Amino acid sequence: MKPAAFAYAKARSVDDAIRLLGDHKGEAKLLAGGQSLIATLNMRLSHPSLLVDINGVAGLDGISVENGTVEIGAMTRHVTLERSSDIAKHAPLIARAMPHIAHPAIRNRGTIGGSVAYADPAAELPACLVALDAEVDIAGKGGKRTVKAGDFFKGLFETALGMHDVLTAVRFPATGAGTRVGFAELARRHGDYAMVGLAAVAKGSGKSLSDVRLVYFGVGAMPVRVRKAEAALAGRSVDDAIKALDLDPQSDIQATGDVKKHLAGVLLRRVAAQLMGDA
Repeated sequence: MKPAAFAYAKARSVDDAIRLLGDHKGEAKLLAGGQSLIATLNMRLSHPSLLVDINGVAGLDGISVENGTVEIGAMTRHVTLERSSDIAKHAPLIARAMPHIAHPAIRNRGTIGGSVAYADPAAELPACLVALDAEVDIAGKGGKRTVKAGDFFKGLFETALGMHDVLTAVRFPATGAGTRVGFAELARRHGDYAMVGLAAVAKGSGKSLSDVRLVYFGVGAMPVRVRKAEAALAGRSVDDAIKALDLDPQSDIQATGDVKKHLAGVLLRRVAAQLMGDA
């Protein structure tokens, strides 16, 4: 299929993009990498009256590490994150996730802001940001604001972004000494959407863990923290954490809910081994 007719505008600045979105009263869409948007346009699942292209807006891409904080501009391409020495050193969870995101052709164009704003429940980066306790910077008609990643995702493809908002950057603490990360996912083929995935961050000393954050994707309408399992993994054992998994996945075209629950336990064991230094 081909998309329905739409107009096109190339934004000159973030304020210009906000103005264009406001002029079309919810009938405009931002074009970043376009790796999800173009597909939904072609299937006519999305039919905006206007595409607002933000690829030429200065200052929306790039990676900076300052004062123990990593900041990534919304238009930063996946491939840039994948190849960045700063990300490898200061954000190893993101580095571990990147090779699992689709295929090289997609990563060459896709952006972190596009992935986060689209909020696909099977996407890797939203779960990583929740695990990292990240913040999301948003510019809109009312000015600028910052939202915690845990509050940003509201439901199935729903976020804290309003009709006239532009996601400009994400920010999270740099991973330092004593902080460990883990990441794993299961997909039918490498690059496919994950049936189940898990992103994790914890403080570690030897085999002992504390401040554990376990965030699943592919098991609900948005990234899912499993707080009972977090407490069990920090205080007792992997087996106890698996027994405490507070998940109720719904069946979908990938797998039944029971299969997803089983796979969540498999991934927890694998990621726990990463956190404890056994993998």
